[in-house]
Amino acid sequence: MSPAPRKPRARVHDPAKVRSALEGQLRALCGAVREQAGRPDAFDAPTRLGAWTVRELVVHLAAVLDRLPGLLAAGTAPDPGEPRVTLQEYVPLLRSAAASVDEEAAAAAAGLQPRDAAERLDAAAGRLLEAAATDPATVVRSRFGPMTVGDFLVTRLLEAVVHADDLAAATGAAITHDRQALAAVTRLLADALAAGAPGGSVEVRIPPFAVVQCVAGPRHTRGTPPNVVETDPLTWIRLATGRLAWAAAVEDALVTASGERADLSGQLPLLA
Repeated sequence: MSPAPRKPRARVHDPAKVRSALEGQLRALCGAVREQAGRPDAFDAPTRLGAWTVRELVVHLAAVLDRLPGLLAAGTAPDPGEPRVTLQEYVPLLRSAAASVDEEAAAAAAGLQPRDAAERLDAAAGRLLEAAATDPATVVRSRFGPMTVGDFLVTRLLEAVVHADDLAAATGAAITHDRQALAAVTRLLADALAAGAPGGSVEVRIPPFAVVQCVAGPRHTRGTPPNVVETDPLTWIRLATGRLAWAAAVEDALVTASGERADLSGQLPLLA
């Protein structure tokens, strides 16, 4: 019997680059929200997130940006012996929080005017950027367990990039993602795929940011891999987060998939 495939080694994200990426991404995101707040009807527009309107999306964003400042203010240190949640583990755990997140956003957004929602997001972004100066090795308790501040900031990049794309899809706003933020989120989701479907039979290429191997089966070691999936960063993020279906992406030539094992429909989305 062949041994079970090993999960890939956890990637280390440079804290200085993460903080810089967060600043750039939040600048773009908050600017787009302020622009939409001048069009009150835009905040009533539906999004691709179930029953959420843009108003609920913006309020949810403010809440997730405020989470780290809140954890630091609470000052509750986890038990030193308690296992920490890694970034590879964090991504699939987001599925379990979906229902409570929906309820929280709907309740907080009720009756909130667009400019008030935009100001709430601006204030939350400012608090998060202040909190980002905290020693990245500091441990806080996320909703899924202890995490370092450095890793938790990467999860805030995930929220900022994915939901900026949701906002653009709902309103038509032109949002230019921070390049470092896009790179970090692309790599985070690619690593989560490799951890969730360990193996070396399929090579997933997301130029220019990531290449990972995944899916159990014969491992390729040299030459042209027999099973290759390739796509661009935003398409990959949409696939991984359930914003785009695998079949639709292949049909529209947003993804190229060659080889008998190069079908990731069974592994995606990673979260929804």
